[in-house]
Amino acid sequence: MFRRMVPCLLLVCVMALGASAGSGRDADLERALKGITQDELKADINILSSDEFEGRGPSTSGEEKTLRFLKDRFEKLGLLPGNGESYFQEIPLTEITSRPEGDLAVDGGNATARLRYRDEYVASTMRAVAHSGLERSEMVFVGYGIVAPEWGWNDYKDIDVRGKTVVMLVNDPGFATGDPGLFNGRSMTYYGRWTYKYEEAARQGAAGALIVHETEPAAYPWGVVTNSFTGPQMSFTTADRNMSRAAVEGWLTIDAARKIFLQAGRDFDELKAGAARRGFTAIPLGLRASVSLDNSIRNVSSSNVLALLPGGARKDECIIYMAHWDHLGIDTTRTDDPIFNGALDNATGVAGLLELAEAFTKLERRPSRSILFLSVTCEEQGLLGSEYYAEHPVFPLDRTVAALNMDAMNIYGPMKDVTAIGFGNSDLDDYLVDAAGTQGRVVRPDPQPEQGFFFRSDHFSLAKRGVPALYAASGIDHVVHGPDWTRAQRDKYTAENYHKPSDEFDPAWDLSGAVDDLRLLFMVGYRLAGESTFPEWKEGSAFKAARRAYMRP
Repeated sequence: MFRRMVPCLLLVCVMALGASAGSGRDADLERALKGITQDELKADINILSSDEFEGRGPSTSGEEKTLRFLKDRFEKLGLLPGNGESYFQEIPLTEITSRPEGDLAVDGGNATARLRYRDEYVASTMRAVAHSGLERSEMVFVGYGIVAPEWGWNDYKDIDVRGKTVVMLVNDPGFATGDPGLFNGRSMTYYGRWTYKYEEAARQGAAGALIVHETEPAAYPWGVVTNSFTGPQMSFTTADRNMSRAAVEGWLTIDAARKIFLQAGRDFDELKAGAARRGFTAIPLGLRASVSLDNSIRNVSSSNVLALLPGGARKDECIIYMAHWDHLGIDTTRTDDPIFNGALDNATGVAGLLELAEAFTKLERRPSRSILFLSVTCEEQGLLGSEYYAEHPVFPLDRTVAALNMDAMNIYGPMKDVTAIGFGNSDLDDYLVDAAGTQGRVVRPDPQPEQGFFFRSDHFSLAKRGVPALYAASGIDHVVHGPDWTRAQRDKYTAENYHKPSDEFDPAWDLSGAVDDLRLLFMVGYRLAGESTFPEWKEGSAFKAARRAYMRP
């Protein structure tokens, strides 16, 4: 019943989105929406996640194949190069592969603990030097490693950690306590992200920065850490060779943390509980850390892919559809399957980008505003591709109307709902609500806000610079099986396939729900492309001030 409702609501969609009531415009929109199909989506996902594309690792032959595929597809659709005369935006990067020389040694408490690489710790560096490490560096427990003046919180208050190694908890105090008045309660803030914690440790002058991994607050198992934070790591090429970063950045397993805290005569769980309370002060552990890293360094480049559908009367303004093309490439040290195919993450999003591009080319009447289809690189390396675009935008940010992001599409079938990550932040949520209503669906907030998805995908690079951004993810209320079934499927994927070679295309995937979601995103962009106003951030949004600072009156 639900599935049969969707086509007959296309006419209602046109009216709800404020499009012309003329039958020509109705037919134009209907033709475009019907152009988004499950068969084409499956075919592109299968190609992009095949072994031939070698896990789409940046600056590899897998990248070359991916870029060639995307350029060819965009050209065949008749889209123009999105970066001047080029479909590519090249990004200079430094690639560092760190190889620890043995264990992480922790001295103190009349004992020496030796933590095994991969099994108990991982460590790398962003410093572009041949050797880096820690030599009997004093260890300090700094709670969550957060300095947040707006929350009256400073885990580094009254302690000097210059040259020392800080040990931190993942996520933020609100998650631990569930107190809605502490940070955002169970909803992760940017202070809970590993990227922030390393950045703050560097600002404080720490030599080492170690995060204690726990599956629930991190939102992924230890295997994701070992697969994502070992092997080649990329960063922007900087004049100081990233010497402002800590010499060692890494993770500890929860069991390893408990072991060394016990060695220090401390109870880890007791200190963890104390770290979530106001008034926490950092605690020197009386331990010293030593580890040596040999680093292979390469100056490399990787590219974003940009394709443009020029607009009409307001062609200097654009709506961005975006999805990252990269994944983790090949791990040659693995004795089993070495290829991280990245089918769900994020061949599905890139295939969705191509479907949307094709749908827009089916419109007989060109949208008033331009549409930029942006497939970014190095999302898995810390959102580097979208960060670079946000710093070097093709369309000025004050002419960028909105960014609509796709990262891991729905593979489980039709849903009664759709999730808006960061719901309540901007007017774009209202656009999504209107579009979802035409499918008889509802929009709901992220059911797992503690996992911090708003800060984990590429729209965030534009959002923090003030561009209204929408990350519409798969719903959870399956039309046939309900929400509990969907949650179980998603949890199973995270535990077994996320950032693992087993994230492979399955012909049995039901992509009908992804088609529904893509049609919603099309309708949102179609409406925006026909308007003259700009969506705004809601009052109280952390991004509103950044937008206000540069928008023309």
